[in-house]
Amino acid sequence: MAARPVSLADVRRARRTLAGVTLTTALESSRRLSALVGAPVRLKCENLQRTGSFKLRGAYVRIAGLSERERAAGVVAASSGNHAQGVALAAALLGVRATVFMPQDAPLPKVAATRGYGADVRTYGQVVDEAVRGAQEYAHETGAVFVHPFDHRDVVAGQGTVGLEILEQCPEVATVVAGLGGGGLLAGIAVAVKALRPDVRVVGVQAAGAAAYPPSLAAGHPVPLAQPVTMADGIRVGRPGAVPFRIIRDLVDDVRTVSEDELAAALLLCLERAKLVVEPAGAAPVAALLAEPGAFTGPVVAVLSGGNVDPLLLQRVLRHGMAAAGRYLSLRLLLTDRPGALAALLDVLSSAGANVIDIGHVRTDPRLGLTEAEVELHLETAGPEHCAAVGAALRAAGYAVMS
Repeated sequence: MAARPVSLADVRRARRTLAGVTLTTALESSRRLSALVGAPVRLKCENLQRTGSFKLRGAYVRIAGLSERERAAGVVAASSGNHAQGVALAAALLGVRATVFMPQDAPLPKVAATRGYGADVRTYGQVVDEAVRGAQEYAHETGAVFVHPFDHRDVVAGQGTVGLEILEQCPEVATVVAGLGGGGLLAGIAVAVKALRPDVRVVGVQAAGAAAYPPSLAAGHPVPLAQPVTMADGIRVGRPGAVPFRIIRDLVDDVRTVSEDELAAALLLCLERAKLVVEPAGAAPVAALLAEPGAFTGPVVAVLSGGNVDPLLLQRVLRHGMAAAGRYLSLRLLLTDRPGALAALLDVLSSAGANVIDIGHVRTDPRLGLTEAEVELHLETAGPEHCAAVGAALRAAGYAVMS
């Protein structure tokens, strides 16, 4: 068998390179997740890393390893945001000129932050894979060194320092769960963890709409997805990297997928219960724990890979996550169109403890009878049981709930 492209020695060298540059991020306990799993669960807070994600680790190691001639030519990268910021800061710290290609729909805060670190930002394509092609063309034309977001041994080695920290902070760990896009983070963690603790289970988590690894592992080689779709832009990658794929194929115990609803619920849990701002990609390991808590042997360490979330996306995700958790209730019902009818309805809702967020009152729809009015309500509730209780209160009061 051919030697793997990244070794424990490479990860340890990367750690020495990163001394004084990256933070040893905190490992926080989660009582909520621990109760669900039935064993200790700890959160590795890479969302609190410099630039807001783990990406600085790999980017800095890659650029620090360049020759003086290569540094003089500058570097170019492609990313939806986190790798972009990592490259931009790493290049600035090392005095290297950086150009970054970002997809057209990259979150605006990530674009602004990348520019803020001093990089020249160019938008290109709809997804990261297209931006990668644009950056590679630029590298060919200008001589700049292309810094791949995940498919390079130095990048994987840099990300592997997360694994070393986990073993030091939680020596008793039994399972490590990390998000999976192109594979750099998971591969690096697997190299470090399996070399020192082969008994530890390493699990990757992909968004179901961008899950290129399951078919690739089944085929034995990277298989591209035609159109990866997920709100988790940090792991929205259409094709596994060749370097991390070899490592993940050999060392990772399981790859799981999670839905958009599960990602939203996980992000909400991180914010509400752990008091941590996490982007959807960073919440993927938590989503896997929520989806099937009995599948994980503890102690578990879930890697929160990043926290660079667009506020507009955060608003939508939180609203969606609250709805999925039974914290919002939307319904329609018919009223008799007479004075005081709406006030009587609101009195029932108030008595049931439901908070009205929005209300729509329609009288003129031709579908309605002469004395009918349709009311659409959006309510804030305390959970699924409260939703059921509100519906029961309305029916007991004589209202026909339509949806």
